[in-house]
Amino acid sequence: MNNRLKELRGERGWSQAHLAEQLDVSRQTVISLENGKYDPSLPLAFKIARLFGQPIEAIFDDGHDAG
Repeated sequence: MNNRLKELRGERGWSQAHLAEQLDVSRQTVISLENGKYDPSLPLAFKIARLFGQPIEAIFDDGHDAG
């Protein structure tokens, strides 16, 4: 799943470790999320969206157009 996590994290000047701490996950989880190798659970996706103050759809893209 494509996402904007790395971009959003960079805009805030946060390290992967800082983001991991904010989300209560491991740094490895953040790395996997950023690389698109791990799709977050729905609760984690909501937590990420709240942290960045954006809707889930603005952060994550499953590559399928709605329709």
